[in-house]
Amino acid sequence: MTFGFAPSAAASASDSLAAAATTDAGRQPTRMLEPSEWWAAEIPLLRSPREVVSGLHARHRPTPATAIVAVLDPEERVRASASFTRRASAVDGWVFRNALLAQLRRVIPHDLRRRTPVRTAVLLYCRDGDGRWTQEDGAWMWGLRDACTLHGLRCGAYITLTREGWQVLGEGRGGRRPSAGSPPEDLTGTAHAPGAGTAAGDPRQLRTGGAASEMVRRVAAR
Repeated sequence: MTFGFAPSAAASASDSLAAAATTDAGRQPTRMLEPSEWWAAEIPLLRSPREVVSGLHARHRPTPATAIVAVLDPEERVRASASFTRRASAVDGWVFRNALLAQLRRVIPHDLRRRTPVRTAVLLYCRDGDGRWTQEDGAWMWGLRDACTLHGLRCGAYITLTREGWQVLGEGRGGRRPSAGSPPEDLTGTAHAPGAGTAAGDPRQLRTGGAASEMVRRVAAR
């Protein structure tokens, strides 16, 4: 006689989604935004994109296939951020949306009760290749826009980080440093151990916007 457990409904649903993702991996992604659609959305410009990129790079030290979602206040200070590694095989904005929304829910309360969003979410994605737009970027754009809507945030910049440097897609702004292969910059003038956290109120707060930013929390979902 053999004893066992019947698969749960949740497990079956998870297996079905995984199978669907595998089946669709080679297909044309449908939930994505073309560059023209992204530009037409009038995404708010970053006042100092290099400082934002340098701060997030120093904080999270991303490698290819790492996404960093950060929430900025009206003064462009980072109030929360999270990094995670892309694991989905399919290029699908819906999958990316769910991953981003899960991280946002972990690090900061939603703003759905506000009539007008006051905080902005930006996405930095470290990947192989150059800074030119790809379909994968289009899927991340779709995911970021939808995740912001569901969390009560303004949709902000989408930034790629490659070995050539960083690029704010849709704005034409970019730079060679930091890059996917460069060491993190010391933005505080104070050396500290790799991976050390920076909490709110810590005098070693990182600069990632127009003023000294508060990197409140870091979540790395590996």
